[in-house]
Amino acid sequence: MNTLDAAGPDGLSAHSAPGARHLARGLTGAWWYTVGGVIFLELMLVLIVVGAVFTAGESTAVVLTALIGGLLWFGSTLPLLIRYRHYGETVADGQWMRVLLPLGVAAAFGVTLGVMSESLLLGAFPLAQSVTLLHWPRGVRARVVIGLVVALIALWIIDARMGSAVLHTGPAAGLTAFYCTVLPVMTVTTLWWWDVLSALNQARISESRLAATQERLRVATDVHDLQGHHLQVIALQLELAERLMSREPDAALEQLRAARVSVDEARQGTRDLALRFRSVPLPDEIANASDLLRAAGLDVTTTIAPDAADAPGADLGPVIRETTTNILRHGGGRSARLSLAHADAVWRYEITNDVVPGVVADADGSGLEGIGRRVREAGGTLEVRRGDEEFAVIVTVPGRAAASALPPSVLKEAP
Repeated sequence: MNTLDAAGPDGLSAHSAPGARHLARGLTGAWWYTVGGVIFLELMLVLIVVGAVFTAGESTAVVLTALIGGLLWFGSTLPLLIRYRHYGETVADGQWMRVLLPLGVAAAFGVTLGVMSESLLLGAFPLAQSVTLLHWPRGVRARVVIGLVVALIALWIIDARMGSAVLHTGPAAGLTAFYCTVLPVMTVTTLWWWDVLSALNQARISESRLAATQERLRVATDVHDLQGHHLQVIALQLELAERLMSREPDAALEQLRAARVSVDEARQGTRDLALRFRSVPLPDEIANASDLLRAAGLDVTTTIAPDAADAPGADLGPVIRETTTNILRHGGGRSARLSLAHADAVWRYEITNDVVPGVVADADGSGLEGIGRRVREAGGTLEVRRGDEEFAVIVTVPGRAAASALPPSVLKEAP
């Protein structure tokens, strides 16, 4: 991943690396695991409460109230979970209107069930669970949950002294009371797991943004040092030429020539600096090219030398990108072969694709001419082979050590 790319809301840029996308998918999976845990706890509690009401011998109206009301209450907790997931992104602090309806449903279900079953604990647990799902500030949620659990235990004790039939009749009575009491603790533990993962993801995003900022600062420092030095030299040379213009024209002309050389050096230094940050290892270039061709429906085979990372990427990288683009635009075939080999201090890149019968080759050779210019500047050769069944582009360039020893060659095209 290019560290200069800007990160999006999920910490991913438009050119995010597969590892970053894998982390994002993992975070999404962790959230669904968290939601699944909370949903399972709530549904189990609804079934346990219905079973306790039924085994206690309550009327059909009470059983239906526990079942239908429990399902409605369960549905009302889903918006609270969604709000919890996106809290701080799309939901601003203090927008309590979004939670009033779910809390109202929980309160209505609890009051109805509590009155019909004559149990304070059953009347309080729905609202207690919904309150637990709210996104409380750090340090507040623990106190809220402790307070809710203490209150539910107190109601359980009161129900026991009042002799509530639902919580004292049948095999599910004790389990129901215990489950209603500890549900907030189990829920907040599940949500805490999500909070930890979310905090780690935010730390990763911050680290990526910090790395991008540091990279920009380093680039800015390099550009400032490079351009500042050359501009200072050019200013001094031009000032000296101005002073010598009237007395020693030849010396002034020499300073102007030196200033021009300094300008060329500054331009070349800036170009080298840009290439240093934009260059991609050639194995990655070929892998990207093959993936792009496969995405276009071509059958692609690649042959890459083991030491391909040592190849001159500044010379061959643009060639690989340009030839791949030519195949996508003008090829129209079904297969392609890419190879990068190394022999006798010379790197040889070849890309071949089949030709569709009856299709006339594109007469616009600007792409090949551009490749030819790049190759000539690098001291290499370009060979183009046009046949009835195949079209091939073969480029050879010297290695870094041998680049200065080879003379520039001319663009040649095989018949």
